[in-house]
Amino acid sequence: MKELKWWQKTVVYQVYPKSFLDTTGSGQGDIPGITRKLDYLKTLGVGAIWLTPVYPSPMVDNGYDIADYTAIDPAYGTMADMEKLIAEAKKRDIRIVMDLVFNHTSDQHSWFQQSKSGRDQEKADWYIWRDGKADGSAPTNWRSIFGGSAWTWCEERQQYYLHTFAKAQPDLNWENPAVRQALYGAANFWLDKGVGGFRIDAIVYIKKPAVFVDGEPDSADGLVNIHSMIADTPGILDFLHEFRREVFMGKDIFTVAEANGVAPSELKDWVGKQGAFDMLFEFSHTNLEFTDGELWSHATGYRPDIPQRLKACLTASQLATAENGWYPIFFENHDQFRSVRHFFPDSADARVTAKTMATILFTLRGTPFVYEGQELGMDNVAWDSIDEYNDISSKGQYELARREGRSVSEAMQIIHRYSRDNARTPMQWTSDKQAGFTAGIPWLPVHGDFADCCVEAEERDENSVLSFYRRLSHLRRESQAAEVLQQGDYEEVMSERGDLYAFYRRWEGQETLTLVNFTGQEITYDGMLASGCFVLIETMAGSRPGLLRPYEAVCYFRKKTDEAGEGK
Repeated sequence: MKELKWWQKTVVYQVYPKSFLDTTGSGQGDIPGITRKLDYLKTLGVGAIWLTPVYPSPMVDNGYDIADYTAIDPAYGTMADMEKLIAEAKKRDIRIVMDLVFNHTSDQHSWFQQSKSGRDQEKADWYIWRDGKADGSAPTNWRSIFGGSAWTWCEERQQYYLHTFAKAQPDLNWENPAVRQALYGAANFWLDKGVGGFRIDAIVYIKKPAVFVDGEPDSADGLVNIHSMIADTPGILDFLHEFRREVFMGKDIFTVAEANGVAPSELKDWVGKQGAFDMLFEFSHTNLEFTDGELWSHATGYRPDIPQRLKACLTASQLATAENGWYPIFFENHDQFRSVRHFFPDSADARVTAKTMATILFTLRGTPFVYEGQELGMDNVAWDSIDEYNDISSKGQYELARREGRSVSEAMQIIHRYSRDNARTPMQWTSDKQAGFTAGIPWLPVHGDFADCCVEAEERDENSVLSFYRRLSHLRRESQAAEVLQQGDYEEVMSERGDLYAFYRRWEGQETLTLVNFTGQEITYDGMLASGCFVLIETMAGSRPGLLRPYEAVCYFRKKTDEAGEGK
């Protein structure tokens, strides 16, 4: 078996700490709650836990507005709690992966407080400041990711500062070497604490154009999405290679960067031997409904061609990392709506489609990333009023939809589908009050389906989504098919079919064949493709070669010999 690194063989589980488990009754999850559930995560074969930010923060963007990179927010616990989590996880052969948010800080960070206090301060150019236009208006017509102008006026400096996201998240000036060194120092602080890697947030925005100009407006507000104006600016890789040299190189960790807008064809420059990172989250497969940037009001919603386009994106990413780099397989995270709705019509049964997506997740080539609650088949929410939503992005997108002339009902339908709160409702542990998440009042309402969709109920049901995830994880790590699933070559077959996703994984004379029906009807295919194979895992009992029932997925295994038997 080819020698793979530890992070290539394991399963990564993303924890959204605020929604995972509350041990104090505050209504908000905390670090001791994660420590308490380490044994549960081990049953999923988890070898790394990616934590979304737990640093001190005013929580304008739920922790992605950081006020101190080397401390713990008291709402989550103490540094001692963090050190205990790292140590207890290590006992179970689990590494803790921290989230680095280095494009911007909170406006409450001491760096920004110094920078805004005057143009002659030591940190005056640690952020991106510009004078307004001749009429006093913002320097450009860029719209922030969360809506509204990407520029905010600062009275102290009599200048505007740039914020790709919320006005409380001013962008750092990566052109300043002192800024870069301070950020590298923060990352090394956590390596000294014993963390096993980093997820790097919003990294495509750190390099800004040399000249700031207006863009063609893309909506009724007269603004243009900032992503189209600054993402992946030439020269960004120079910064990132320095980042690698100063922090990552020579250490037994992994790095995975969020790089929205980087195409599969560009992956070779970002990952692998000559790249800056070990893995890269690119979003071609999750942005299928967005035709002109992530304007929710312009999204298409689910369309029948989604599966065909999804297949094309996955295949492109698989091929782009076949010889260089490694692919982080994901369908959910804290910014995405739930995958049981993402790739299927609303009429589909979420308990069925959860298993369908899990089969793809664990049989593609790469490291599977499972998001909190995904292993239960958790679903989207649909609250009545925008006031019930916490997500800052949802509020901005709602206001934009209303300005474009959408009715309240139409705007809310958009929020119901795309809100990031779909992924942030509390983890559902038991059928007790508040799903066992808290003894208090949860910071975000618990999903109404928690009595049936919870760990307690699903652990008792061998046919549950949770039980299916555990079987898949075992197959990928420890079964006779593990070598193929971990490092086998990928080949899509029948790519012309929009109703069927089929691919082989091959390694040293062995192979798996994954077949997925994305429709609500029975479909057929050439059953000879599975000749000499046996069923490794199936989403529905009684799979038959040549036939797939609605939303059914099956993975076949062919050993080196033609001997048939059960997967072990």
